[in-house]
Parts: sequence; structure tokens; C-alpha cells
Amino acid sequence: MSPSASPLPTVARDAARTVASDAAVAVRRPSQGAAADAPAAIAVSIVIPVYNEADNLAELVARIDAAMTPTGRSFELILVDDGSRDDSCRALDELARQHHWLRPLELIRNYGQSTALQAGFDHARGDYVVTLDGDLQNDPVEIPRLLDLLDADPAIDVVSGWRRERQDRTWSRKVPSWLANRLISAVTGVRLHDYGCALKVYRYPIIANLRLYGELHRFIPALAAEAGARIVEEPVLHHPRTRGKSKYGIDRALRVVLDLLWVKFMMRFLHRPVHAFGGVGLALVLVGAALLLDLTFDKLVAGHDIGGRPLLMLGTLLVLVGVQLLATGVVAELLTRVYHEPQGRRQYALRRTATS
Repeated sequence: MSPSASPLPTVARDAARTVASDAAVAVRRPSQGAAADAPAAIAVSIVIPVYNEADNLAELVARIDAAMTPTGRSFELILVDDGSRDDSCRALDELARQHHWLRPLELIRNYGQSTALQAGFDHARGDYVVTLDGDLQNDPVEIPRLLDLLDADPAIDVVSGWRRERQDRTWSRKVPSWLANRLISAVTGVRLHDYGCALKVYRYPIIANLRLYGELHRFIPALAAEAGARIVEEPVLHHPRTRGKSKYGIDRALRVVLDLLWVKFMMRFLHRPVHAFGGVGLALVLVGAALLLDLTFDKLVAGHDIGGRPLLMLGTLLVLVGVQLLATGVVAELLTRVYHEPQGRRQYALRRTATS
């Protein structure tokens, strides 16, 4: 087990468990008779986004049933149909009638994996939240073992899977993934061997602190660390894809870099944006002002003509751009307060409080 711990605090569960209602999500629940047989308390929520995986769904549900039922843990399986164009929707309806613990969510269109995961997180009710892909490359048989790791050590908040024996093509999947893992680890400071492994287990308060936008699902461990998670990495089984087509390609490398810039900014400057914009702006103003002062001295003391000198334009430009960045930093600070204060959001999180 490879640890990658973050010292940041987590939030208390009772302040975080708000189920978001989204007009873009239609929840299809099982019949009333099946719902009556469902357990009152849920220990584990398994969230899986699916897109055009109709051929894999029956086997996926059967494997999860075989892995989880013998453990005696109460669980729910949330399969999020991310606007599939095949028969995934129909297959989910049929499977939901057979298994009371299956809760399908159908997004109104294809939003992408991050939004599909967020929809699943918003509807999760378990103390633990498990994620994995629906292509059967992640093996559900690993879930009980990862849950046991969280049970054994209360200090661990996230167990992240590591596909040490990855069953994918070398040049199109393994090499880009290796480079991306190195880059993300270096930039975020959360060092993992495998950011791309979808098989992960979280304590619910960590998930409650996350909001996924765009394609931030690749950076969930870094975002979880920012939310206060203490993370360990555990090798897991990985199988080659036998049905369906991969939804990923080499083109995602550029998107990873762009998203990584945002993640780095968010982790470092979310609560103090004026330090990001203002620092650069102040530096530009000082350099521009120094150039203009030098030109002023050259004009007034030496009597040289400065009207056609490029440094005059450069100094003026640097001062103007610097002032704009300073103003942007001030506006960003105001927006940060607008984000936190009207709804009572806290800019900190507590791991625990002292008892009297």
C-alpha cells in the first residue's frame, strides 16, 4: 500500500450531505415492492458512469452482485447513463426491475464523465462511495478489499487503485498515461502512480466536498486532497477490454494540460486570487514604471528626444496591463466572498472538534 497523505482537514458529515436536484437528471426508481425490501441504511454507494455500454451492463451488475452480496454490507449501485445512444437505457430499466439495490440515473444528454460522476455523487447515500468504469476492465471483486482498508484505518479517507499490471496498448494508452501521471503528481504535489484508474473508494464527507466540472474527473485525487483527504494507493486487478469501444484517445493529452492549469490555480489561489493576479500585475507595473522613470530622467536631465523610442511604448503597455491585472485580482477577491458568504459556505473544513 503506497501512501500519499495530505494534511488538510475534512468536513463534518452532517453539514455536507445535501442532495442536489438537477433538472438534467431523471431518476428512475424501482417498483414500490422492490423499494420496500431495500435496506433502510446504505453502507456503500457504487457510482459508475456508462456511455454506450449496453453489452457490458448485465455482466457488470452480476459481478458487483457477486462481489458485494457475500460481504453483508448494505449497498446501492448507481449507474449513470450519460446520454447513451445504444440500448443502455433499456438494459438499465430491465436490470433495475431485477435488483432492488440498482438505481439508474439517466442524463438528458451526453455531458461527459465528470458530470456523470457528479450526478452519481449527488444521489449517493452510502457512508462509503466507490467509483469504477463500466467497461469491465476494473474488477468489482476488488471492492470489498479496498473497503476493508478504510475500515482498518480511520485515518485513511481515500483508497486509490493502481493498475500496476495494466492491460492496454503501450503507445496509445500506457505511455501517455505514464507521462500524465508524472506531470499531474509534480504540479499538484499529490504523488500517485495512476491517476487514471477509475477504481477508488472514498469516505462520503470527502465526496460531499467535491464539485466536478468540465473534465476534472482525472484529478479527483488531487481535488480530494484539497478537500482534506488522506490518500493511499493500492494495486488492483486490470483486464483487457473485451466488448465495446474505448472512449479515450491520444487527443485527451492537451485537455489534461489545460485542466491541470485550472486545478493548480484552484488548489493554490482559490481563496486568495489577488495573490495570483496581483503578484503578476504588481511586477509589470514596477518594471513599466522603472522604464518610464528612466525615460523621464533622460528627457528632463539629458534633454534627449524620447517620443520615438520603443521603451516608451513598452513601459506604458506594462503599466496598463499591470493595472488591469491588479483590478482583476480585486474583482476576483470580491467574487470569492460572493461565492462563500451569501450561502454561508465556509472557507475551511474541520476534521473534528473538541468535546466538552
